[in-house]
Amino acid sequence: MCPTICSPADRASRLKCRGCVRPSRCCRALPARRSISCAATLAALRTARLAYLVQLVCEGVALVRVLPTVFPDPYVLGRALAAMVADGLEEAAREGRPYVLGCPGGRSARTTYRALAGEVARRGLDLRPLTVAMMDEYVVEGAVPGEFRPVDHRLPHSCLRFGREEITGPLNTAAGTGRSIEPDRLWVPDPSDPESYDKRLEDLGGIDLFILATGAGDGHVAFNAPGTPAGTRTHVARLAEQTRRDNLVTFPTFDGLDDVPLHGVTVGVGTIREQSRRTVLVAHGPDKAAAAGRLAAAVSYEPDWPATVLSDCARPDLFLDASAAHAL
Repeated sequence: MCPTICSPADRASRLKCRGCVRPSRCCRALPARRSISCAATLAALRTARLAYLVQLVCEGVALVRVLPTVFPDPYVLGRALAAMVADGLEEAAREGRPYVLGCPGGRSARTTYRALAGEVARRGLDLRPLTVAMMDEYVVEGAVPGEFRPVDHRLPHSCLRFGREEITGPLNTAAGTGRSIEPDRLWVPDPSDPESYDKRLEDLGGIDLFILATGAGDGHVAFNAPGTPAGTRTHVARLAEQTRRDNLVTFPTFDGLDDVPLHGVTVGVGTIREQSRRTVLVAHGPDKAAAAGRLAAAVSYEPDWPATVLSDCARPDLFLDASAAHAL
């Protein structure tokens, strides 16, 4: 992130920002509705709330709040994020406290999970303090309207199945006997009592690191669709059609849109923002280029692109591969 403001000449010529290691792509012109004068900015910075949300705004230019970190490919990205998680696990072990890892299902974090198993084996990590908190699960409506149950955990698109087979299973194999994740420490939200998920997370001290992913077509995060209010907690959501279309790519075992469930239980935008000590949003592949652009330009939560909650989170990072970042 630039420590200084680009001059108008810098912006016009697209030269390097003063004090910035990257070209002036790190600057974005704000729409008129977000323009704030220098005096207004200084006044806003007197309040803790806006000091947290607002990046330096002057002359209609805002510095990007989350400067992307770009990796050559998803595998290098995954190894870097896995090392970050492993460092956090070691720190928690030294402090004698639990460690909570927030996880998405699907393809975005798959290279991270595989690399994390390697880190566990290489470092000899004890995973008994680890809780894996999945961010969502598909649900189906029961015989009583408005009552939902999770999909069969044996189905390929079940997030519980994904957590067992692609996260905790390989991690436990890497950790070895007596050092594996406790069976009751793989969590998914309960559609019959979704609000209890936030309480469980809070009671454990929150999420140490939440890995996030973004929908390519509509910016959904977990199952939060465009228009989701900023303060939403864990809830049962009706999935937007674009979210369901994105999920056809995430889970190719779906034969068509009619096979994708209509509902899911999901952490809310407020859950992500309030429960996370650190957040890393992962996006790779050319189909995520538009999403990467929205995220890199955001300075606060934008309801029409829910993944922009990243900008409001504590210690946010945006990890992209070169193909997702090519248009930045």
